[in-house]
This record gives sequence, C-alpha cells and structure tokens, in this order.
Amino acid sequence: MYLQNYNPTGSFWFSVFLASVPILTLLYFLALHPHKAKNGEKLLGIYAPYAAAIAVGVTFLICIFVMKMPATYAAAAFGYGVISGLFPIGWIVFGAIFLYTMTVVTGKFEIVKDSIAGITADRRLQALLVSFSFGAFIEGASGFGTPVAVAGAIMVGLGFRPLTAAVICLIANTAPVAWGAIGTPVLTLAKVTGISDGLITQMAGRQLPFFSILIPFWLVATLTVMEKGKLKEIFEVWPAIFVTGASFAVTQFLMAEAHMTMLVDIGAGIMSIVVTSIFLKIWKPKNIITNEMAYAKLEGRDPGKPKAIPKHPLPILLQAWMPWVFLAIFVAMWGVPSIKAYLNSLFNPSFQVPFLHGLVFKTAPVTATAVAKTGEAAVFSFNLITMAGTGILIAAFITGVLFLKVTAAQWKEILVTTIVRLKIPLSVISLVIGLSYMTKYAGTDVVMALAFAKTGTFYPFFAVMIGWLGVFLTGSDTASNSLFGNLQLVTAQQLHLDPLLMVTANSTGGVMGKMIDAQSITVATAACYADADEGVRNIGVIFRKVFWHSVVLAMLMGILVWLQAYVFPWMVPTMK
Repeated sequence: MYLQNYNPTGSFWFSVFLASVPILTLLYFLALHPHKAKNGEKLLGIYAPYAAAIAVGVTFLICIFVMKMPATYAAAAFGYGVISGLFPIGWIVFGAIFLYTMTVVTGKFEIVKDSIAGITADRRLQALLVSFSFGAFIEGASGFGTPVAVAGAIMVGLGFRPLTAAVICLIANTAPVAWGAIGTPVLTLAKVTGISDGLITQMAGRQLPFFSILIPFWLVATLTVMEKGKLKEIFEVWPAIFVTGASFAVTQFLMAEAHMTMLVDIGAGIMSIVVTSIFLKIWKPKNIITNEMAYAKLEGRDPGKPKAIPKHPLPILLQAWMPWVFLAIFVAMWGVPSIKAYLNSLFNPSFQVPFLHGLVFKTAPVTATAVAKTGEAAVFSFNLITMAGTGILIAAFITGVLFLKVTAAQWKEILVTTIVRLKIPLSVISLVIGLSYMTKYAGTDVVMALAFAKTGTFYPFFAVMIGWLGVFLTGSDTASNSLFGNLQLVTAQQLHLDPLLMVTANSTGGVMGKMIDAQSITVATAACYADADEGVRNIGVIFRKVFWHSVVLAMLMGILVWLQAYVFPWMVPTMK
C-alpha cells in the first residue's frame, strides 16, 4: 500500500520544486535544449522521442527516491499510461488520419476543398469554420484529440502550412473542451465533487461564452501575425469573426442555462457552422486572401491570377463529403451513453493493473479524511468497439466501400501510409501519457497544485491555474477534474469561497491548458505533417508558439473567476 505524501522532504517548497522536476525536464529537452542539426543549423529542443524518454527516466527516479513510491508501483503506472496512450488516444488519431488519407488517395478531398472554398475562399474565414466551428462539434461528439486531428488534416489539405494549421487548431480547441465527448469532463467533475452536473454546466456557461467570442478574434490575429500579415487583415473580416463567435457563444450559454450538459458543444458547433455559412452568402470581405496569395507574398513571388473554384454537381459533392458526414454521425453515436453501454455489453474486456489497482491512497487535504477510504482505481478497459477511433474507422470503411469504391490496392496504400505516418508520433504519445500516469499515482501533481492552494484571497485566480496545470500534465480536462476536483472543493470550504465556482474553475481553467499538453501537440503534428520525422522535430517549435497563448488565456479566465468570487457573485448560480 502507498500513501501519497504531499511533503516528502519536510520542506514544502522544496517538495514542490522536486515534484516539478519531471515536467521541467520534459519541457526543457522538448523545447529549450540547444543542439545542432545535421546541416549545422542551431535548434532548440531535441528529438521528441528522446526528450520524452529522458523525462520518463527522471520521473521514475523522482517517484521512487523522493515520493517513496515502490518501484513496482511506478513501473505499473507507466505501463498503464502507455497502454492508455495507445487506446483510446492513439486509436483516435489512427482512425482520423486513416479516413483523411482515404479521401486524399481517392481524390475526393480536392472536391471537399472546392466546396469549402465555395463558402469562402478567404483563408481567415476557412480557418474559423474548420478549426473553431467544425472542431467544436467534433470535440463535443468525441473529444480526446479528435478535433485537432480531423481539423488539422482538413486545414493542411486546404493549403495551410502544417505549422500554422497545428497552432491554429490547438488554440481553437479551448472554449469547447469542458463539454467534450458528450460532456464527459463536467460529468466526471460532478461525480468527484457531488455537485450536480447541471449546476457545473450552468456555471461554466457563465464563463466560457466570453472566451467563445474572444477566441475567433484571437485565432485570426494569430494567423495574421504568424505569417507576417497586416493588422488591417484582422479588421477586414471582423463581422464574420463576430458572427462565428457570437452564434457559438449564445447557443453555448442558452444550452448551459438549460443544463444540457451532453449537448452544449454539439449544438453550439452546429449553430456556428450554419449561421456563419449563411452570413458568408450575404457578406464578403473587401479583400479575399487565399493561401496561395499569403504564401506567395511571404516568399516574395507573384501569386498569379486567382484560380477559379471548380463547381461540382450535387451528387459528386455528396459523395466526397460522405466520409466526413459519417465521421460526424458515428462519433456522435459513439458518445451516446445508451449506445455505448449496449456496445460495451458485447465486448469490453478489462483487467486490474497489477501492483497498482487499489494500492495508492490519497491523503488530506485532497481528501476530507486523513486517508481516502478506498485506493485509487487502475482498471484498463479494452472497450475497442466504443472507442471513438473505431467509430471513425467504421465510417471510413462504410463510405470507402459504398460511396468511394476504394480498390484493394488503394486500401493497402491507405493503411501503409497511415502506419508509416503515425509510428513515431504514437510512440511519443505513449511515453508522455506513461509519464503523466506516474506523476498522477505518485502524487507529484497534487504537490504542485497545493502550492497554488496556499494563495489565500487570490485563490479564485489560482484555482483556474490548478485546472490549467492539471490538463497540461495529464492532457485531459476529464483527468484534471478527476485529479483536482475534490481538492478544489475542500480548499473552497476552508477559505469560505463558493464551492460551485471553485470546482467549475478547475474545468474552465483546464481548457486553456489543452493546447500545450504534449499529447495534443503530438496529435497535431501527426495530423498536420505528412512527414512524421518533420512533425516530431516540430513538437518543440509548436509548444513554444502556443505556450504564451495558453498562459495569457488562463490568466484572463483567472481574472474572470476572481471577479465572480468577489465583485460579481450574482453571476454564480445558487446551489440548492
């Protein structure tokens, strides 16, 4: 039996420092360690698999020698994380890239590109529709990296550079995350804290809509600045940006007020797509900027005359869009609890992880008692049928056979291309998730969170940062809520703060950390870079690009929560 000790050295702040060493190691080697490339170019950050492997080794030593966790427990936690990294997370990425590759190999993606360009040829608005509106819908239906993988692949297909597509999709995948995968993060938080999911949803609905309006402007500004555009390029399209964000935010708020936890993102994403598409039929920006025009300007060449967008007959358009339509249908179906329960009854083998399940116990102040009554669960369920990746693959096979008429040779090409593209990214995902499971079961995550909890009247601000830290470390708002939800509840009660506000802040703050967790960044590179080695080499680059976006947005959320705690308490629903 292992009791988590949140001050293993006897000096709290020294314990906090040592607990942070695994994460600092990963970040340093991933994004900051200087080295020379083969061509002599000086770069920051080493090869991602090596960085992850070094960090895993350091984490293992910290768990054993600082946290006093038995080596067998630490090894078991790492193995549990590796398996969880492959299933379901890696499986989702595999399914998304498989489907995307199928549309490319069969030539149907060109038709999809033409149809999106038919709505708007402007790259700023294409980025909004794909990464924000469509990405939010996919997040609501599936979550766990699916929106970044799907939207990233589509954006690259539309002509965006891989680095640009990855950064934009990561930033876009923030405001919807609290209700991802049919509301799983909120439902988990409710289960952990005993506060109803309806109230948590209502509270989140009084925070995140502000950011749902802000993020679209933020995305276009980031796109413009990254590729050396002019500020006027942002203001040229402000009406469409506002329509995109406002239609999403209003729907998000209304559905949250109605306690519709499982449908918030799906409804808001669909509304944003529909309203924005209609708006773009009646309003056009003064200057259309295509990807070809933007990159020609960057490279100092003549873009030539704008290419005419081909018009395709309706049956051809429907055929090309069928894989994506079926993807949306199946990931939505796979998230419905009754369907998931039925399919799991058919096939859901599970096993308790040896040397880990029920053997790790949380202690005060994370728990209401000195020691938790039950040990932490460590059960791996191989629910392959209900994994979102399986739903995506089924969508691919159905549409490939019935609509795209994929040949045997093409199926082989699709499979081989997908495997070659993902073998390195999946290894990084597995290592990083293995690391996060070690820190979770050892308790180093809680040690760092407790440092934030010692901030007194500033705690509402830092409650957000705890959630941000949790998602950054675990790669999941659901996991962060499970890890820190009760800590937020206990701390709120000790400081006489509103428990609903503090508990919800964990989830709404956590969404801002989603863009910088190594899992999401690796998923983005796997989706956006056809060359796997190039993608892995750019993990550190992408992290440096998105890090300050994440920090600033988390701080803005922290300020909002602090204001709701002390200045605008009427914004907090009354707990009955």
